[in-house]
Amino acid sequence: MMMIRRTFLQAIFAVLLMAALPGTVRAQSPDDAQRFIEALAQRAITAVADKQLSQSERDDRFRALFVSAFDIPEIGRFVLSRYWRIATVEQQHKFLSLFEDITVLTWAKRFRDYNGERLETSGAAKEGDRNWLVDSRIVKPQGGPPNRVQWRLRQEDDGTFRVVDIVAEGVSMAITLRSDYVGAMQANDGRMDGLLSAMRTKLDQLRAAG
Repeated sequence: MMMIRRTFLQAIFAVLLMAALPGTVRAQSPDDAQRFIEALAQRAITAVADKQLSQSERDDRFRALFVSAFDIPEIGRFVLSRYWRIATVEQQHKFLSLFEDITVLTWAKRFRDYNGERLETSGAAKEGDRNWLVDSRIVKPQGGPPNRVQWRLRQEDDGTFRVVDIVAEGVSMAITLRSDYVGAMQANDGRMDGLLSAMRTKLDQLRAAG
């Protein structure tokens, strides 16, 4: 339940590259958005290549960097769709906390599969007043066709960027997650308490899997 579909397993490295967020970058041109993604790639590669860290330390570092790069509250509200409005404030807070834990732990495990892939950007375009779309591809060291990945960034008031979606080979992560979570809500008769219980079970399973 609530797992990202197989399409995203082919672009694991794309998510790994969101593991840093330079706090001083200001959006002035497409080049700024493109350089932001390139900086994420370099910092993520540096982190994953640090063999002196234990796996636990790598997971902790991943959590801190992942949370700083993702706009998790925005993504969480989007994936819950219309059910966000019927949830109480307490339920909303619990959902976002569980959503963050599940998302981070899921990708932290996949983060361990890094195998020398590299990211190459090929351009960026502005979408509306605050959003940017950066085109890139993930090149595999062993050869084979690269994976096409687009990054949707939101520009904050201070000019910095947050990641709000990834489109891997034409499939949106945010839309895929929304389908999963809305389906889970429907399976629980539209009850937030039922969804939260299912999320706690999922989180326990992820933790038990190590």
